[in-house]
Amino acid sequence: MPDPAQSIFWIALCAVLAPLLAGIVFRNRVPEVVLLLVLGVLVGPNVLDLAVTAPGVEMLRELGLGMLFLLAGYEIEPAELVGRGGRRALVTWLACLGVALALVWLIGLSGQVHGEIAVAIALTSTALGTLLPILKDSGLLATPFGRTLLHHGAYGELGPIVAMAILLGARGPGLSLAFLVLFAVVAYLVHRFGAALNREGSRLLAVVRGGAETSGQTQVRLVVLLLVTLGVAAAAFDLDGVLGAFTAGFVLRQLVPNGHESLEHKLEGLAFGLLIPVFFITSGMAIDPHAVAAEPVTLLVFVLLILLVRGGGVLVASRTGGFDARDSTAMALFASTGLPIIVAVTSVAVSAGEMTTTNASVLVAGGALTVLACPLLGQRLLDRSAAPGVTRIG
Repeated sequence: MPDPAQSIFWIALCAVLAPLLAGIVFRNRVPEVVLLLVLGVLVGPNVLDLAVTAPGVEMLRELGLGMLFLLAGYEIEPAELVGRGGRRALVTWLACLGVALALVWLIGLSGQVHGEIAVAIALTSTALGTLLPILKDSGLLATPFGRTLLHHGAYGELGPIVAMAILLGARGPGLSLAFLVLFAVVAYLVHRFGAALNREGSRLLAVVRGGAETSGQTQVRLVVLLLVTLGVAAAAFDLDGVLGAFTAGFVLRQLVPNGHESLEHKLEGLAFGLLIPVFFITSGMAIDPHAVAAEPVTLLVFVLLILLVRGGGVLVASRTGGFDARDSTAMALFASTGLPIIVAVTSVAVSAGEMTTTNASVLVAGGALTVLACPLLGQRLLDRSAAPGVTRIG
């Protein structure tokens, strides 16, 4: 069995190989995250057995997951979530959840599915953290198309996270909701404390700014402390850590509402240079390719259900929101990209004994397929139309 040091070596090697393969071999046609997953499968215990998720590696994995959701939460303007586009995205997600619960319940009558609630939540997710680099690199983030997709992506991550906390908690929905409210109070207090420290003219703020470009890197350390603090708070209330990470991103955006280019650059270097690749590689290590190969029909059905439930809901919302058929289809494909939440929700379901590791492997593989195919197809649709969404309603 590989020791932690050997495992970290192979994970680091995979992290370097993925972007090189993406650029040289695949000409950037395959998302890097897919290559990270595939390489993780290869070096993992189910294939070559070169790396395992030992305790030290597991800690890096959790930090990577946290940074992924922190950056996603940071990109969201809370004011936009309650505007017209945000309200439409919320209604769309709630409709997707209702359809998913109904479909999974019907399928469950045949005994072909286990962990019905977890599967239903997985069907409604959108991997905003995965889509953000694609939207930034393509210049779509500042367009009405990009802003609308950002709304759907925000609720496609926030909605499943809250649903996980309420519906998958061992204490029952009522008590879980009460603990969720208590966590929100803690997050608000953390925000108020941070706002007080961030007050213009304070000596502490001057020290923080002075250390930003030194070896102290005070701002980055404070962000890591914020992430860990809300992650620990979520764990104390027996809530999933991704809720704490996503909330940390929200709080950080409130503390720097106009953005902070230098800080963002450093955080992206830490996140995409180390922590997030570790998360995706270790997620690939958890996939059992033999189990996936034994359940091809289940894999195909799960991917089709994602396209039907999440993609179909966003397609209808986009058409009624003023986008044409091509842009609406592209947005539906982007919104059907759902890997990180699928990894999180299956992990919770397996830990609770509601889902087998085999089923979890199939669902994670299905999520990986959406990351591979959906953004690629969506981008190709947009490439065929000039200035997507420029005149559409946001």
